[in-house]
Amino acid sequence: MPQGPKLYKEPTIESSNVYKGKILALRVDTVRLQDGRVSYREIVEHPGAVAIVALDKQNQVVLVTQYRKAANEFLLEIPAGTLEPRETPEACARRELEEETGYRTSHLVPVGHFFTAPGFCTEVIYTFLARGLKKGTARPDEGEEINTKLVPLTQVPNLIKSGEIHDGKSIASLLMVLNNMWQEDL
Repeated sequence: MPQGPKLYKEPTIESSNVYKGKILALRVDTVRLQDGRVSYREIVEHPGAVAIVALDKQNQVVLVTQYRKAANEFLLEIPAGTLEPRETPEACARRELEEETGYRTSHLVPVGHFFTAPGFCTEVIYTFLARGLKKGTARPDEGEEINTKLVPLTQVPNLIKSGEIHDGKSIASLLMVLNNMWQEDL
């Protein structure tokens, strides 16, 4: 059987911190390529995040609409948020679900995780399925305006296909849940 090219990890020769903000940092790494040349990699450091596919008893998924400045538009998404220092992904998922939607969950199942943009960013998103929802009061972060909407899970593929849901973490997480329905009693 033919073998592909040997895999090569680029060793870091030097790393320079360029910017440090509240939720991300930017560094530039000087790396050595396989042929010996030197190159540069701009890396956005992110602490990681969670995304929650929350389903009620009628198999309706909890979606949120909020303005996203980087996209310059209102996006229809699943609840999500950034990990706090020393916070576990599960604790973050419970916190973010309640803050953004008011819902609390009695049943939280890890679904998987993925890199959002591995070409330049360290962010990993941990996806959870939340069941056993109990409605409470949302407490969004200061400056966030979030509207909650319940949509039958069966409508999600059409919302993705039509472009109504075009947020990457939401598409990935919803499809992960839809494709693993055999693992959970949905």
